[in-house]
Amino acid sequence: MNNNNFRKTGMAIAMAGALCASAGANAAVELYNQDGTSFSVDGYFNAFYVNRSEDVSDTRDSRIKMGFLPNTIGFNFSKEMGDLTLGGRSSFWTTINDSLDSPTDTAIDVRQFYATVDGSFGQVLIGKDFGLYARSNIFLDEILMGFGSPGGSPGGVSFGNIRTGYAYPTPSAQITYRSPDMSGLQIAVGALDPADTVTGVADENSAPRFESEVTYSTNLNNLALTGWVNGRYQSAESGATTVDSTAVGYGLKASVAGLTLAASGFSSKGDNPVLIVNGPLTEDDADGYLVQGSYTFGANRVVLSYGETDAEILNLETENTTIGLFHDINSNFKVVAEYSMYEDKNRSTGVTTTDADTIALGAIVMF
Repeated sequence: MNNNNFRKTGMAIAMAGALCASAGANAAVELYNQDGTSFSVDGYFNAFYVNRSEDVSDTRDSRIKMGFLPNTIGFNFSKEMGDLTLGGRSSFWTTINDSLDSPTDTAIDVRQFYATVDGSFGQVLIGKDFGLYARSNIFLDEILMGFGSPGGSPGGVSFGNIRTGYAYPTPSAQITYRSPDMSGLQIAVGALDPADTVTGVADENSAPRFESEVTYSTNLNNLALTGWVNGRYQSAESGATTVDSTAVGYGLKASVAGLTLAASGFSSKGDNPVLIVNGPLTEDDADGYLVQGSYTFGANRVVLSYGETDAEILNLETENTTIGLFHDINSNFKVVAEYSMYEDKNRSTGVTTTDADTIALGAIVMF
């Protein structure tokens, strides 16, 4: 029994989405493969020169930072056991942005640490992985391997298109089922550790957070199409206060003869449109969209991206425009040049709180 389902989960999906239009496919280095047991390692390393001009504060900063995807090393395990294939992945994500802010103190976090059981029934995943809501929105972003919109501080992480078109599928403890590939159609449903959207001594989550995603991919006369719908639901209580959180994400991506067009969006209520974290929320609304186009010629890919988020719940309006050029030196080495224009406003007053233009020049090595 092969372990393709196992290899397509987690970071492998992110890499496949990022690299599908380029010559460089992310291939793990296989360290052992014998008697139905395999063990492999994959890695992703990057650094960008970033020059950020902020008009509201009238400041300019030049930094050496990582891109939207952190530097990562992952370990993959697979063992065939009769009609089942048992798998596992642990990946360690590290930032290089600390530099002189925290000398020699490099932060490492574990966003994936899970086991999988594959069979004719599909796959069951147990452990920590990215969520299902907004999953394809972010993993199929055309600038996933770029820099995108800046973070909250010059030395912080970049946000890509998080908060300007989609939310972050925060890695969470979960039990998730994925169906087999049914002629391009695949369904995933999961129970995830809930976020505390209310606070207080008596706050409670009587049920987990539920998330799901349906994806469909096909090829029609050399036109490759991928569509998806995902969502989440949870309810939290504290005394007389109840916050019901609901969200839906969606998108469509089409590619033909080097040209790719993509559009995605989301709508949520009682849900943080940036990332899922603990904290008091209301049942106010948020929505956003992202439209992108790219063209691949030879070893080059040019991307134009625009996204917006309108968040009543955070009293925030954002937009980001990115122009990027990705060039493959070879299958494991890529260089990137990118220019982004990001702006956010106070939704109530219309006052601009951030107006930043960012130039990012980067290099990526992967195996």
